[in-house]
Amino acid sequence: QVQLVESGGGLVHPGGSLRLSCAASGSVFRIYAMGWYRQTPGKERELVADIIRSGSTTYADSVKGRFTLSRDNAKNALTLQMNSLKPEDTGVYYCKVDIISDTGYVDDYWGQGTQVTVSS
Repeated sequence: QVQLVESGGGLVHPGGSLRLSCAASGSVFRIYAMGWYRQTPGKERELVADIIRSGSTTYADSVKGRFTLSRDNAKNALTLQMNSLKPEDTGVYYCKVDIISDTGYVDDYWGQGTQVTVSS
């Protein structure tokens, strides 16, 4: 089993910053990827940013240049630094971890979500 603990959400004014953290524990021996997704009412959950085992990162176009994703492999931790926040960044942010199982398939695990609200 894998447990994900998220922290760092909150309320911030437009132009402000927040940092989201995610710590994975349990059976996390073969992590393939870690990432952050967000969901707003009436919309599907969308990728914000992720990082795969090689270290390659992917960002949604809407956050490029404003958000920075970093991973601490030793701690199985993921951090999303969000700067220049906009009202459209508001949503519930979820941490996701993809783990290669013993069968070779990739299983995904989700955190409980943390609310980010950008409002004046």
